[in-house]
Amino acid sequence: MAMPRRTYTAVEVDAAVARLEDPQRMLHATEIVTHAAPSLARVLDGALADGGWYGSAHEELLLRASAEPDPAERLAAIRALVDEQTRVGMLVGVAVGFELAGELAGTEQTMTKES
Repeated sequence: MAMPRRTYTAVEVDAAVARLEDPQRMLHATEIVTHAAPSLARVLDGALADGGWYGSAHEELLLRASAEPDPAERLAAIRALVDEQTRVGMLVGVAVGFELAGELAGTEQTMTKES
């Protein structure tokens, strides 16, 4: 049985993110994510590949950055590429986490109904 999707307001998301700033809140999540890291990495890699983030355009940017003759320009190009990859990875990672939360909520409801 599919869980009905809930939408969130910007205020709700901001409040939730503020609560996550408490280091104690993140202890359990860190343990679980560490456990699931290999599987989550496969999901993230698949999502990035499916989204075209690691396609020919990405390879072209890598080649262009690494071939830059001026060391300062090469460093700037590599920094920009790493920054962009980090942002994209974070955004896709959050999307994966959001879906994982939905899957876990569905599992929790199923287990509660079976009890």
